[in-house]
Amino acid sequence: MDAATDSKLHVVTGRANPALAQDIAQHLGIELGETHLGNFANGEIHCRFGESVRGMDVFIIQSHGESHFAEGGRSINDALMEHLIMVDAARRASADRITAVMPFYGYGRQDRKAEGREPITAKLVANMFESAGANRLMSVDLHSGQIQGFFDPPFDHLVAMPVLVDYLESIESTIGETLVVVSPDAGRVKVAERYANALHADLAIVHKRRVRGAKNTVEAKEVVGNVEGRTCVLIDDMVDTAGTIVAAAEQLVERGARTVYAAATHGVLSGPAIDRLKNSVITKMVVTDTLPLPSEKQIDKIEVLSVAKIIGDAIEAVYQNTSVSEIFGGHNQN
Repeated sequence: MDAATDSKLHVVTGRANPALAQDIAQHLGIELGETHLGNFANGEIHCRFGESVRGMDVFIIQSHGESHFAEGGRSINDALMEHLIMVDAARRASADRITAVMPFYGYGRQDRKAEGREPITAKLVANMFESAGANRLMSVDLHSGQIQGFFDPPFDHLVAMPVLVDYLESIESTIGETLVVVSPDAGRVKVAERYANALHADLAIVHKRRVRGAKNTVEAKEVVGNVEGRTCVLIDDMVDTAGTIVAAAEQLVERGARTVYAAATHGVLSGPAIDRLKNSVITKMVVTDTLPLPSEKQIDKIEVLSVAKIIGDAIEAVYQNTSVSEIFGGHNQN
């Protein structure tokens, strides 16, 4: 890759999702930088880069999610702290520019105060990365576009839409009819509308009500739009406990939908998610590899698509000082 700047491209990864980072590096035609990461006996994380990063354009890849990179597994908090430590190490090693690449942005759902005496932890995470020394952030399908404004330096918001649309077009080709794109709640209508436009599909909405004061608890109430006899696809940014997506699918079937697919960028799949999906009316749940899918969660109903090319192209654009938005035709602007 020819450089548009004097700085050398250097890409490294944390331990949360090394497979994705390796695929990104392969797409870029480079080798991942050597990084020595480990834990002290009390769980504290230690980082040391295996080679000089002085004057380099450093991209540090880490998904903020539960992982199994150490005995007993690690939480989202371990992954987040490791990312911050790596950014700090690069800054102290005199990297020219540091881009924190977070395929999944931790604490992104807490982007406002929904009730009194609550934090805005999406802003706190942005503050921590700025304090650690990140000059730029890059993430895929933020829960809310406003998070970009929580970080004063540049923030590149990527979308998995090209990958998911290609998959959904293959479904349309197989079944020989146009899908109905369904938003699982009113907050995702704008995103669902983009998918519907890309697929030249109809749009429907499942109205849901969150149970006040109860986390991960929603009630699907009503379907707006005609889904009778149609093949529907629910579109969301993430599937966590799968309560929302499964309840929405049941509502669609009750309203006469023939088949229901679901597509989400981030497969968090916490707690009862796998059992819920196994027992649901959903034919196939499609997610991307922004978060690793451990073997115990790999079931026939779940298919994983890669966003390595999307992130790799964005890294190359940033390194070459060209437009990231042009990669997505402007559809990455919420």
